[in-house]
Amino acid sequence: MKATFKRTFKKWTIRILGFVAGLFLLFLLLHWIFPLPDKISYSTVITDRNGEIIHAWLTPDDKWRMRTGLDEISPLLRKTIIAKEDQYFYQHPGVNPFAVGRALFNNILSRKRTSGASTITMQVARALERRPRTWGNKLIEMFRAFQLEWKYSKDEILQLYLNMVPYGGNIEGVKSAAWLYFNKAPDHLSLAEITALSIIPNRPSSLVMGRHNDRIIAERNRWLQYFRDEALFTEKEITDALAEPLVATRGVMPRQAPHLSQKLRYSGLNEIETTLDLNTQLKTEKLVSDYIRTQRLRGIRNSAVVVVDNETMEVVAYTGSADFTDTTDDGQVNGAKAIRQPGSTLKPLIYALGFDEGLLTPRTIMTDVPVYFQGYAPENYDRQFTGYVTVEYALEHSLNIPAVKGLNMLGTERLVNALVAARFKQIEKDRRKLGLSLALGGCGTTLEELTGLYAAFANGGEFRPLVYIKKATQAVRLNVS
Repeated sequence: MKATFKRTFKKWTIRILGFVAGLFLLFLLLHWIFPLPDKISYSTVITDRNGEIIHAWLTPDDKWRMRTGLDEISPLLRKTIIAKEDQYFYQHPGVNPFAVGRALFNNILSRKRTSGASTITMQVARALERRPRTWGNKLIEMFRAFQLEWKYSKDEILQLYLNMVPYGGNIEGVKSAAWLYFNKAPDHLSLAEITALSIIPNRPSSLVMGRHNDRIIAERNRWLQYFRDEALFTEKEITDALAEPLVATRGVMPRQAPHLSQKLRYSGLNEIETTLDLNTQLKTEKLVSDYIRTQRLRGIRNSAVVVVDNETMEVVAYTGSADFTDTTDDGQVNGAKAIRQPGSTLKPLIYALGFDEGLLTPRTIMTDVPVYFQGYAPENYDRQFTGYVTVEYALEHSLNIPAVKGLNMLGTERLVNALVAARFKQIEKDRRKLGLSLALGGCGTTLEELTGLYAAFANGGEFRPLVYIKKATQAVRLNVS
C-alpha cells in the first residue's frame, strides 16, 4: 500500500510539473508572438534649473501624460495607492487568484457585476491596451499582467500605473494631475490630496475636480476612515487629512521661456531640466519688453537677449523676442538663433587673434585713412578718417578701416577657422565666399553664436559651447588670450 501511494504520488507530481512546464513554455511562446504594447508617449516637460515646470506640451494623442520618475514616488504616495488599489501588490504574480475567486463568486451569486478583481498590474495592462470589458478580454488582460510581471519589477509596474492612471478629461498620470490640480510635484502631495486623486479614476465623469469637490471630499473621507480602521496611518495623520480643505480646480500649464522651450522640445527627452533661472528669465523678458516699448518710435520693434554664466557657460535667461504672442512683429520668430549680419561684433576677435599671432598689440599704430583692397574700399560709419590711431583706440571707437587692415594682416582663413571652431554654422557653410568684409559683418551669425564667442574672452580665450541642459561640455581652444 505504501509503495503504491509513493508511485501514485510520484506520477501525479511528474504530471503536475509537466503541466506547469507546458503552461510556462506556452506563456513564453505567446509572449514572443504577442509582445507587450508598452511603448508609451509622454508629454515633453521643460523645467528651470530648480525643477520648476516652465513649459509643457501634450502627447501626440492630446493627453497630459507626464512621466513620473521612481524618485518622484514618495513613500506616502506608494503606501496610499497600494493600500487603496491593491494591498497584496508585492505578493501576487500580477493576478490575485483569491480576489478573482471572490469576485467570481459574488458576481455569480448576484447575477451581475458587483466587484472586480483587478490588480494594479492588470490596470496597467488595461491602460496599455483598451478593450471592451468581456470575459475573453479579461483573460487577455490577465495574460498581459503576467507579461508585465515577467518584464518589469514591481516598482516599475507601480511607476507605469502612476504614469497612466486617468484623472479625468485628458489628464493621465499622477504627475500631470498633481501639477494641473494642485500646482505641485507628486512627491509634495499630502495624504488628503493623494487620497482625493486616487478616487477620481473610479468615477471620472461624476468626480470632476473643481466641479464636484464636495463629492470628492465625502469619498475621500470615507477612504481615510478605512485607513484609520486598518491602522495604516497615525491618528494625527488621519485627523489632519480629514480636516484639510479641497479647493483644487483644473489649472493650466506654464508657458514661460517659449523660444528656448521650442528650441529644446524635440531633443528626445521627456523632461528637460534647463539651466535657466526663472527669476532672471522673467526679469529679462520684462526689461526687453519695456525697452522695445520706448524704441518703437525709432523703428526698433524687436529684440533678443541671451544671458550666460561665463564660468559655467550655462544659459540663465533666453529671450527670442520682445513678445512671443505679438503676431504683428513676428514675436514667435526666435531672434536669438536667427541668422543676422553681426556688424562690428567680430572686431574684438580680429584684434585678439592678431595679438596671439604677434602681429599687433594694443599700442600698435595703425592708419585710419582711405584704403583700397582689390576692389574693396571700406569706410567708417561717419565717413570720416582719423589718421594715426592705436589698436586700442580703433577698437574703442569701432573704426572700420583699421579692423579691415588687421584682418588683411591676419588672413581671412585664420579668422574663419577660429569662428568655425566656435561653431559658427553659417560661416562654415559660406567659408569659401568670405573675404575682408567679414570684419564689418559681411557674413551670417546668430546671437547664440556671438554670446558663446564673447564668453570666451572672459575665460582666457577658451571657447566652450553654451549649455542649455544640465550636462557636461568639452572645451575647445580658440587661442584667444
